[in-house]
Amino acid sequence: MGTLAFIDARVEVNSVDLSPWVTSVQLPIEFEALENTAMGQTARTRQVGLEDGTVTINFNDDFAPSAVDATLWAARKTGVVVKVRPTTDAISTNNPEYVGTYLVNQLNPFGNSVGELATRSVSWPLSDPDGVARNTA
Repeated sequence: MGTLAFIDARVEVNSVDLSPWVTSVQLPIEFEALENTAMGQTARTRQVGLEDGTVTINFNDDFAPSAVDATLWAARKTGVVVKVRPTTDAISTNNPEYVGTYLVNQLNPFGNSVGELATRSVSWPLSDPDGVARNTA
């Protein structure tokens, strides 16, 4: 089993490859834990409920056409398809792509101080009735 230095991830937002500007990405996938403990049991039991998650992406900002700002601005107040893979290589069993639709319910075009690198962070909730897919082909 090999290890991976996370230095070449591919991140797409609405089919736009924003990887050259991404500095980090987190894609936690969660499931509600619904308690179904009944009388007579001596420990709590649970079953899986609805899937949920939030994608968080940090960018070095760029205001050029087809770059970070233009892509995110066009997506505001909508659902966007976000695709993330460990590397820019083709999708495979060793390089799966995670795909979901997320609601762009917040943007912050400016958030830096004088002299700092222009960056931005987005955090969007999952808004996909099918949850997150994992593609290997």
